[in-house]
Amino acid sequence: MWSVLWAAVRSKAPYVTFPVAFVVGLVGYHLERFLRGDPPPTAEEEKSISEQREDRKLQEIAGKDLTKVVSLKDKLEFAPRAVLNRNRPEKS
Repeated sequence: MWSVLWAAVRSKAPYVTFPVAFVVGLVGYHLERFLRGDPPPTAEEEKSISEQREDRKLQEIAGKDLTKVVSLKDKLEFAPRAVLNRNRPEKS
């Protein structure tokens, strides 16, 4: 008789476990929300990662003068390296 009972419990375990886990999660969610006191931010209020990155970049360049850049004649790193640097002019 016990083997039949354990076989039935084993086969019906997912049907019992899911509702129990759902109720425990729901109670835990509301308990945490009650203890924290502030509602969780909605999706519209949160900034995406890309928006946060853009804001950080804008703050970094806020005080810099962006018109002063290195001349392309002085900056030779964009050119591919030739074999043994034969085609690359020497900087003096």
